[in-house]
Amino acid sequence: MKNIREEAIEYMTRAEIVIKRLLQVLLKILNVNDIDKETEHELMGAMRLNFNYYPKCPNPELTAGVGRHSDISTITVLLQDDSGGLYVCREGSGADSWIHVPHVDGALVINIGDVLQIMSNGLYKSVEHRALPNKNKSRISIPIFVNPGPDALIGPLPQVLGTGEKPIYKQVLYLDYFKHFFSNPHDGKKAIEFAKICE
Repeated sequence: MKNIREEAIEYMTRAEIVIKRLLQVLLKILNVNDIDKETEHELMGAMRLNFNYYPKCPNPELTAGVGRHSDISTITVLLQDDSGGLYVCREGSGADSWIHVPHVDGALVINIGDVLQIMSNGLYKSVEHRALPNKNKSRISIPIFVNPGPDALIGPLPQVLGTGEKPIYKQVLYLDYFKHFFSNPHDGKKAIEFAKICE
């Protein structure tokens, strides 16, 4: 019988194939037809697998679970159990407009992260989301955070700006962005302001 470490390694190995294909499709829309080693490092140089456990809570309204935020990843690939609890914010429809993301057997939830929003110069939007505890049962989620390498510079891709589009994000070191995010409380999509060019 396999132990959890072996299962996790096998899952990451299989997921990496899907992640690379998904990024190819997303980047093709941005006129990036070939992902070279440098671009791959900028997109997925440091993938991380988490195991999140949310114990059932008799008064879920009194606890936060995981507060509203967007991921600082390129993309996030989420495997969630059938207990529910993941909500995404409907952009442009008010601060409290949340949509529940139900469990679908055999499906993965894919979130666009801040990095892809920055690299696409805002053409892709990172998704603001939160996780709430359940009153009746515990929740388990297993996200893969597809992150740039810590030493990668992230900013709008040259192919995106090739049509003369004005950059709205500057080049930032991913490690600096990471530190900025984790030195502040979760507060919606405020972290991405760190990379915005001030007018």
